[in-house]
Amino acid sequence: MDTESVQLFVLAAEKRNISAAGRELGLAPAVASARLAKLENALGADLLHRSTRKVTLSLEGAEFLPYAKEILAQESAARAALGQGHSTVTGTLRFTAPSTFAQLYIAPLLPEFLELHPGIKLDLRLSDMQFNLIEGSFDLALRNSVLAATSLKSRKLADDERVLCAAPDYLERSGTPRHPDDLSEHQLIAFKDQSPKELMGPGGASGQFDPRQAGCRLVVDDGLSQKLVTVAGAGISVNSLWSVHRELATGSLVRVLPEYVVNDHSVLWLVYPKSNVLTTKVRVFMDFLLDKIGKSPTWVQR
Repeated sequence: MDTESVQLFVLAAEKRNISAAGRELGLAPAVASARLAKLENALGADLLHRSTRKVTLSLEGAEFLPYAKEILAQESAARAALGQGHSTVTGTLRFTAPSTFAQLYIAPLLPEFLELHPGIKLDLRLSDMQFNLIEGSFDLALRNSVLAATSLKSRKLADDERVLCAAPDYLERSGTPRHPDDLSEHQLIAFKDQSPKELMGPGGASGQFDPRQAGCRLVVDDGLSQKLVTVAGAGISVNSLWSVHRELATGSLVRVLPEYVVNDHSVLWLVYPKSNVLTTKVRVFMDFLLDKIGKSPTWVQR
């Protein structure tokens, strides 16, 4: 298989433009189109849907894309083994992460990473909405949830302890819960799906943080917004410790039911598709985040 045509396909899929992909490889638009057509003919499948303005991946193209990236990664690894190829890491890295965590902990580190690796370009999608890694052609993602049986490989970045908290003025107005059952009498702030959270207390005591039972009037889909409305006194919410540890330290938020643990087993994971070879650009970015964040998380140094 012609690896130059495979590289052209990967670039076209990422840029959604055949001419732009061809220009990056020094090919005229007509030559780039002809090469992709030849690749499609060899594979017996239409990889791209073409229009006058852009191209989109076909179903077959989306299935072939991770294998195309693996072909290129294996070629690069083979050249490196022979002492060939680039002496520096190059390429575009597509990365997605929850927006609040990225704003607090990843964005401030990016200038240092880009200075260390001048050949890498970062294409970031920072949102609390989870993107499909394969359909979105992402190389790497940060997930702060329990990983079920999945087609993804993962490395643990850090624990993601969750805590109940509220503003002092809210507790002055509404009282402080002494037991999880008291939460049904409070204003609870729910995050997206309003799913209940199991609370485990001392001596085997248990309970739930259940916005549905409390008649929740406020549902948010952004972690930063949830923290801000909690600080403003809107009610009680469950937040990641990495999000609220500064507010807890200054007293603008206080722990609610501090003797109870939110038992949801959440962890911050760096994940990538199993079908992808761990390319050098992904490996160096993962190692950078693990060194800067995972080695000694600032939010647990209390």
